[in-house]
Amino acid sequence: MSDSEKCIEIPSFFVCPISLEIMKDPVTLSTGITYDRESIEKWLSNKKNVTCPITKQVLTDIELTPNHTLRRLIQSWCTINAPFGFERFPTPRLPVSKPQILKLLQDLKTPNLQMKSLKRLKTIVLESDMNKRSVEAVGAAEYLADVITNPNSTNMTSSSSAGELSDEAAVSILYHLHMSQTGLKALFGRNGEFIEALTRLMQRTDNDEPRTYAVLLLKSMMEVVEPVQVMSLKPHFFTELTRILVNQISEKTTKAAIKLLIGVCPWGRNRVKTVEAGAVPVLVDILLDNAEKRIIEMVLMLLHQLCLCADGRAELLKHGAGLAVVSKKIFRVSAVASERAVRILHSIAKFSGNASVLQEMLQLGVVGKLCFLLQADYCGSKTSEKAREILKLHSRVWNNSSCIPYNLVSSYPS
Repeated sequence: MSDSEKCIEIPSFFVCPISLEIMKDPVTLSTGITYDRESIEKWLSNKKNVTCPITKQVLTDIELTPNHTLRRLIQSWCTINAPFGFERFPTPRLPVSKPQILKLLQDLKTPNLQMKSLKRLKTIVLESDMNKRSVEAVGAAEYLADVITNPNSTNMTSSSSAGELSDEAAVSILYHLHMSQTGLKALFGRNGEFIEALTRLMQRTDNDEPRTYAVLLLKSMMEVVEPVQVMSLKPHFFTELTRILVNQISEKTTKAAIKLLIGVCPWGRNRVKTVEAGAVPVLVDILLDNAEKRIIEMVLMLLHQLCLCADGRAELLKHGAGLAVVSKKIFRVSAVASERAVRILHSIAKFSGNASVLQEMLQLGVVGKLCFLLQADYCGSKTSEKAREILKLHSRVWNNSSCIPYNLVSSYPS
């Protein structure tokens, strides 16, 4: 604020209670308090803020009503006081209203209007965080989920140039809504039909963008549902996620797919389903080809999960580079990666350590690395304990082996 502005007393009701600046677009909440639109939208965009900043009342309706009378008063006052440095601001463009959103959602039920409505909804959602909340608040997720789960009304309608189908457009909007936990749980709770619909979409389309949005949306949903709810996931769900990993659409998509599998694997038969989908050799190939630290750490974490079942260990050992690439990550990536690699080797040594496997581990230098890990105390006590247990388990085979470097023999636990 300039010196000239300081000399003029600004009417207190022109000032936003949040920013303490003159309001350019005054809007009124259901509590009757008026704020500048930009300030209150920022406040409400934080999902933790569900109250009026002044009254502290819980907001059951977040619709913002433009205060046109106050805006015109402020504009007139700025015009009169222009010689003192107050610039008249332009009349703001009216934001999308609740009735407009509801009309677009109703149009989704009409085949020849469906794609046009989806395009407009996407534009609205991408405009602002407040629009996202407004669209979610009127129940848009249910309408969009219906578009995705009803192939009869969606898959026959495509946009002219991109060939985008309406279910692909709908999943993009759902992802960009960044829904609340309540909204995500409601999507998952649709008797499993929505998960099935997203899986079908990933199976059907060769378009990378909707497949990416489907994976990211699934990841968000799985982060908020109860563990018992993920035990009924179908085998083709895991097959499609594995195909996503094979295709390597993008780093973001790969990380989301791996994180999704990490989250669901511990429950029910999901480890076995993931192994049967062919995930283990795909993960080994990612370790061979990818140098990004976070992806390597996540892949090792998922492989550790899968190696907790016999089928997973068998698949890792079947791959010609399985043991080699896991052991290679010790000391090469990060302490976290080393710790997870040791956990995988521990599962192999403890539950699948036959003569040929033990010989391969010796020849690959795994035993020497474990001895060095104990000597260097590189990864912390828990990892050192795992390494010590591996070496003790098979000391009769490995101890005093010529394959262990002389300077590390002394580190072999007795």
